[in-house]
Amino acid sequence: MPRTAGGHPRTVIGLLIALAVGGAVWAGVATATRPPREAVLAALRPAVPPRPPLVVVQDLPQLAERLDRAAASRGFMGAVLVAKGDRVLFRQVYGKANYETDQPLALDSRFRLASVSKQFTAAAILKLQDEGRLTIGDPVCKWIQPCPDAWAPVRIHHLLSHTSGIPDLMARGGWGLRRVTPATLDELTEDSKGFGLQFEPGSKVRYNNAGFNLAAAIVEKASGRPFDAYMRESFFQPLGMADTGLDLDGGDHGVVMGYANFPGGLAAQPNANTSIVAGAGAVYSTLDDLLVWQRALHRGELLKPFSYQQMLTDHSPADTPKERGREHRDWGYGIFSKRLGEQVKPSFEDRQIYHTGSWGGFRNLMLYQPEADVSVIVLSNNYHLRDQVFMIAEQAMAEALGREFPTQLDR
Repeated sequence: MPRTAGGHPRTVIGLLIALAVGGAVWAGVATATRPPREAVLAALRPAVPPRPPLVVVQDLPQLAERLDRAAASRGFMGAVLVAKGDRVLFRQVYGKANYETDQPLALDSRFRLASVSKQFTAAAILKLQDEGRLTIGDPVCKWIQPCPDAWAPVRIHHLLSHTSGIPDLMARGGWGLRRVTPATLDELTEDSKGFGLQFEPGSKVRYNNAGFNLAAAIVEKASGRPFDAYMRESFFQPLGMADTGLDLDGGDHGVVMGYANFPGGLAAQPNANTSIVAGAGAVYSTLDDLLVWQRALHRGELLKPFSYQQMLTDHSPADTPKERGREHRDWGYGIFSKRLGEQVKPSFEDRQIYHTGSWGGFRNLMLYQPEADVSVIVLSNNYHLRDQVFMIAEQAMAEALGREFPTQLDR
């Protein structure tokens, strides 16, 4: 072999050995210095969005005056936040986190969200769909096994849209005892398996907490993670929602005390037991954490466009009757849409995406008006302030939109 054709065979072999050894050494160095999987995943996550300063803001004077008057007579207790785009227009709290210990509410006080929690469970299912782990068209029996024969036609879609026909928790015998008895997701699933269907799936819409508990169980199956861990790792931690979580164990979790109005006066409601509404009402949060969530959800930071549209689409049957003579609401996945301003005077027509929440001493309402990018969050630790919470929320929305300020309900 001519010398000019290449190196001497021994030279080439030596070079190859050197390269192999060097490669092995480099691989060892790379392995030793490779960051752990959690650090890699953290680096790939989007940066936590900046938050506005946590200070009192009262740039809606009509709302401020109304709330000051209501709070003075204990006609409202709780927290209110209004934002338009990235600007907070209003943030204030009224009353106490605990009247027995004289602890005042703070701007970052944690409230139980009750059924406002349903949108978090729906978003978890849709995120798993975006990741290719399931589809909303999957039979529930693909994920819940063994599965009752009666559930064969039920799809995940039906659970999220309140159209499954599975009886709700509160429609079952023994609800009074179940209400105060802690339960795991597996136990809740087994409870639901004992019931047939009240109607053909998709033929009617009937508000249903049991369906969202089953959806939470499916999140566990599809993700391979406990429900609360999946929610924390997929949503709360990446978004910087440090004051948000799920109460599945009856712990304190720093949540304010809930109350109810009784003939004898304001009464504490310490036994929330949100374990029995694990997927339907167990989330606790704060005003500003919820603003972060609302912005991320509606700005396309959590779900792909198709899944987000599925979340907002009206899934109720075409023959769904009107509600109290008015158009029925759009039944999305864990969220509703309606011209709520028609229920106050003076009325306004802007369509609002929303959900209410009531449970164990709490009454809440979250609103979003997409065209103007207005968020309204009203959290009350008094179960019996339903009308007040609704009126405050609509007054806040009207003033933020520049509409005439409502002064009375029109229900």
